[in-house]
Amino acid sequence: MAKTGVYTFLVCVLMGVTAYASFYIAPTESTMGLVQRIFYLHAPSGMVSLMAFMISCIGSVAYILTRKPKWDWLAVSSAEVGVAFCTVVLLTGPIWAHPAWGVWWAWDARLTSTLVLWLLYVAFLILRTMIDDADRRALVSAFFGVFTFLDVPLVYGSIWWWRTQHPQPVVFTSAGLDPTMRKVFYLSWLSLTCLMALLIRQRYELESSREELRTIEQELEAT
Repeated sequence: MAKTGVYTFLVCVLMGVTAYASFYIAPTESTMGLVQRIFYLHAPSGMVSLMAFMISCIGSVAYILTRKPKWDWLAVSSAEVGVAFCTVVLLTGPIWAHPAWGVWWAWDARLTSTLVLWLLYVAFLILRTMIDDADRRALVSAFFGVFTFLDVPLVYGSIWWWRTQHPQPVVFTSAGLDPTMRKVFYLSWLSLTCLMALLIRQRYELESSREELRTIEQELEAT
């Protein structure tokens, strides 16, 4: 518990530093002005959500192969955290899109595939509530989780494979992004990745505690 408290404190400090850097250190973009600063939350949240969904898929595959409950706990924990970050992406996107594109929403490939991804993982979480048997729930959701992950490469590659209103990548290229902006972006990505790890760990421990409680209840019923 002490280690978790320290890690939580460090993540909070890192998030605070990131917020300060996003508002006061990163230069103001010449074309879009202040609204562009949402980039430091919007884009890293999208990347972190895909990372969380990848971890969820790994957990699903591992459960199918081993049938060990710990992998199911990891899959559902990562999926919930990924949905949270994906929700941030879908909420912050229109705030940025309206002044930049003149519309709140555009049905381009990146936006549409991201919305579909969010809906699929929400369905993944709802599916788990509809199956009472723990083993069957874990197995069915594991297969569904692997299927759902197929949309992740579509989201990532959409800006290369189809014509979209989203700009081409500027973060990992040598041109297109101010060096200070790039550093602040990496800092934001790091802080949100640490937050993701913290949330997944806490959610995993909650699922583990639930399983222990179920085991105790079953033992009490048997006696």
